[in-house]
Amino acid sequence: MSPRKTAAEARTTRERIVSHSAAIASVEGLQGLTIGRLAADLGMSKAGVLGHFGTKQALQLAALDGAAAVFTRLVWEPAADARAGLERLNAVCEAWITYLEREREAFPGGCLFTTASIEFDARGGPVHDEVARLFRMWCRRLTEDVRIAVNNGELPENADPEQIVFELVGVYMAFNQAIQLFADPEAPNRMRRAIRRLLAA
Repeated sequence: MSPRKTAAEARTTRERIVSHSAAIASVEGLQGLTIGRLAADLGMSKAGVLGHFGTKQALQLAALDGAAAVFTRLVWEPAADARAGLERLNAVCEAWITYLEREREAFPGGCLFTTASIEFDARGGPVHDEVARLFRMWCRRLTEDVRIAVNNGELPENADPEQIVFELVGVYMAFNQAIQLFADPEAPNRMRRAIRRLLAA
């Protein structure tokens, strides 16, 4: 077997572990990840799973990284080519609704980042810091488009970009709860009404 093939197989195996870890964590939390559960689900030995990460914390961080890649692919990339400002904001918000409403293969328990933010908000350490970093990065991206929308006259000149993004993130977390906890069929329509209110010209 060539070294190149061995490296490719190792990469594929690692990706399988990360993907399944994110799916489990969306339901049971990052603390609920266990090497034994992953090994059994994936038909691997515990040593085989652990060998890709070394520690449970490294596995948790890898799961977050993998989930961020899925979020980017499903929420940001479909809207990335829209005109910067209000057009892109609306496209992102609609993709975000679709992601929370329908993405059950990658995240059967709903948004992993919402789960992780609640699970780790009172904990210190690298996982807490990574969750916070990912949220800040997403908020900065949204804030930039809100600022562009204000500068373009698409939103009121006295609009506060940070306040709008603060409220956007809040209603999306409420939307995730409405879907997951209450199975509210009206949640997507309520979410769209909230967005129209927040992004009213």
